[in-house]
Formats: sequence, structure tokens, C-alpha cells
Amino acid sequence: MKIVILGTGGTGGVLGAFLSRQGQDVTLIARGEHLRMIREKGLKVESATLGNVTIHPAGVCTTEEYDDTPDVIFVCFKYYSLKTAVEFVRRHAGKGTLVIPILNVFGTGAVMQEQLPDLTVLDGCIYVFASKKAPGVISQPQKILRVFYGYRPGQAHDLEAKARELESVMNEAGIETHFTPDIVRDAIEKFAFVSPMGAVCLYFDVKSEAFQQEGEVRAFFCQLIREVEAIGHAMGVRAYTKDLVAFGLKLIDSYPPGLTTSMQRDVAAGHVSEFSGLVDRVVTLGKQYGVAVPGYEKVSCWGREHDVK
Repeated sequence: MKIVILGTGGTGGVLGAFLSRQGQDVTLIARGEHLRMIREKGLKVESATLGNVTIHPAGVCTTEEYDDTPDVIFVCFKYYSLKTAVEFVRRHAGKGTLVIPILNVFGTGAVMQEQLPDLTVLDGCIYVFASKKAPGVISQPQKILRVFYGYRPGQAHDLEAKARELESVMNEAGIETHFTPDIVRDAIEKFAFVSPMGAVCLYFDVKSEAFQQEGEVRAFFCQLIREVEAIGHAMGVRAYTKDLVAFGLKLIDSYPPGLTTSMQRDVAAGHVSEFSGLVDRVVTLGKQYGVAVPGYEKVSCWGREHDVK
């Protein structure tokens, strides 16, 4: 399959590495020094699963240089770069292209679909712990790697055969992949971890070890999980596949000390962050579905007071 990875940070770099090793026609979209190093030396991946490997994808270029129509576009940009992603997809996707956003922010596919009404944009999410360690280098210190994607309720199932083929391709590449009939539930389950963790780390300015002991941080983390969980129920999710609070605590308790989130690092550096998608969007959904989200409202208010972007 002809696959474009739009954004070659931790998420996109890992997906591109696994798929390239399996022999797929993968083009990585990158920029700056990261792009230059990949072109010159390949993409180096330090992976708990693959070991230390160097990947030479079929292509690597900028958004402006790409000139083709792929079978699949994985959108791995940050939420604040969604406009650029939409513009890229509008230029290069065809009627036979599957567009799958793999972002931290819940419901990104629906947001993109409104702007791309003639294309097939699914919703998706990924479980992976990875980051860009240096230009041309991706670190994946934990083996977890699971991808979920699927059609939203009421969405026409265009290109379903291709979606199923992609599921097989990705599983063969070593990426645990689920073409799911309930993407709202599955995406909420992921969002109910990454959004509370990001919000709590930023609000309290703490690292992973602060979650691993009883106290205000851990309690607030659990509160935010329950608020996201309630929104999912209001959206029609009847039951989750797991206890989301217990799962969130188990996952955070497994983390080594010293970990921070990308949103936390972006804000500390004075950069634009995913605050609007990971925090403010929950407040908006709460109002839309009539769900009280006092914890998120507190963090959102704090963000306005501190001019967080």
C-alpha cells in the first residue's frame, strides 16, 4: 500500500518504521533538521520492540514537496497543526484515499471530515510511548503499540475493503491494529488517560511520580477520568471494555519517574500546545452533552489566567 505518514515525531516515526520494515511504500512527511537527517542517514529508531534500527523509507519530504495520491494518510500532527493537515489532505487525497487521524485529541476525524466532505476521514487513536529524541532519531522505550480506527456512527462505510486490508497490513508489520466497529468507545478509552494526564501534569506542574502516591494529584487525575467517562456515556457509549479509572492508575503506576507530557513541555517552552484540544474541548463537549466537568473547567480557567495556548 502507498502510505503517507503526515508528521514524523514519536507517533509517526514509530508507525513509519514498523511499516517500512514490512516493505510498505511509506513516505514520511517531516521538516527542518529532522528531515535533513532522515534524508542523509535514514530514520534511527531506538525501540523496545525492534531494537536499535535505521529505517530508509520509500520517501521523505516536506508537505510542499509531496506530489502523489496515496492509499492511506495517517495524520500524526499535533492538534494545533490541524489546518495544515487539512490543506495537505485536500491537495493530495483522492476518492480512494483513507484518511486516519492518530492524534491525542478525541474526535479529530469528525472535525476534519466537516472540512473535507468529499473524502473518507475515519477516527483513530494510538497507544504508544515514543518521542523525537534528536533530529533523525525516535525513541520508543516501551513496547506498547496499539492502533484503533473506524467509522463514526452514521458515517457511510466507503472504502471498507481498504480499511480491512490496512488492518491486516499493520498487524503483519507488528503493530497491534483494530479496525473497530465502536471507535467512539475505543477513542474515549484512550482519551480518558491522555487528556487527564496532560491536564494534571500541567495544572500541578508535576512529573509521573506525583501520580503514584495518594494525594491531591492522584485524586484529581481520577476525577478527570470520570468526567471524560461520563461524556462518553452521554454520547451513547453503553459500556467500556475496562474500568477506566483502574486502567489509568495501572498505566500511570507503571511509568518510570521523571516523565512529563508533550503539552507540559510545549507550555514550559512558551510554544503553542494542545491545550485547546486536550482541555477546552472537554469543557465544550460537557456543555454540548449536558455533563458536568468541574475539574476540566478549573484547568481551563487556569489556562486562560496563565494565557496558555
